[in-house]
Amino acid sequence: MTAIRTARERAREELTREIKQEARRQLASVGAQQLSLRAVSRELGMASSALYRYFPSRDELLTALIIDAYTELGDAADAALSGLGPDSGARERWRALWQAARAWSLANPHEYGLVFGTPVPGYAAPRTTIEPAARLPVALLGVVSRATPAPSPSGPPLRGALADQLTGVAAQFAPGLPPQTLARAVAAWIQLIGFLGFELHGHLVGSFEPADDYFAWTVEQTADTIGL
Repeated sequence: MTAIRTARERAREELTREIKQEARRQLASVGAQQLSLRAVSRELGMASSALYRYFPSRDELLTALIIDAYTELGDAADAALSGLGPDSGARERWRALWQAARAWSLANPHEYGLVFGTPVPGYAAPRTTIEPAARLPVALLGVVSRATPAPSPSGPPLRGALADQLTGVAAQFAPGLPPQTLARAVAAWIQLIGFLGFELHGHLVGSFEPADDYFAWTVEQTADTIGL
């Protein structure tokens, strides 16, 4: 019975993988808003009722694709750091994470759009997406937190709700990091995602395309701003 059950589990895992692969092809052809379980089942030669046993709704399939995308991005970040030597400095690690994020995004533009692009009307991401979504920004904060302590950069006063928000983020992800440094690190994360979106959507064509040199400059500029 154990062998039979294992074979069934393997078959289910393989079909689940095929369903998600077809769904990713649909992301490229029609976009997340038009993703359809019926269309996926038709392309795979399955009855739609059979597919519902794997993903009971379009939203559950979207959630699986979102978690996969964030996981792949997080894996790319981890691989970039693990490829560095034990004596690598904070700036080198910062640079590696930015480059890994860009390489993944350029190789997977539709998955980038799914997680960082226009929200899908009617879809609300569940809490299961939070942990995989946090992997890259947490890795960036980890580089900043473990860097050689430097004078906290000055900047506009951190008042009101922002001060409280930074306190909460620091307690969860970067204990001991000065609020001004944390604010700049989060701004750099937002700048990274914005840069990639501009590049993928063609907004740099005619000005900074190819964007390799401007991206490299931005990596160093954000590192300088944070104080790495």
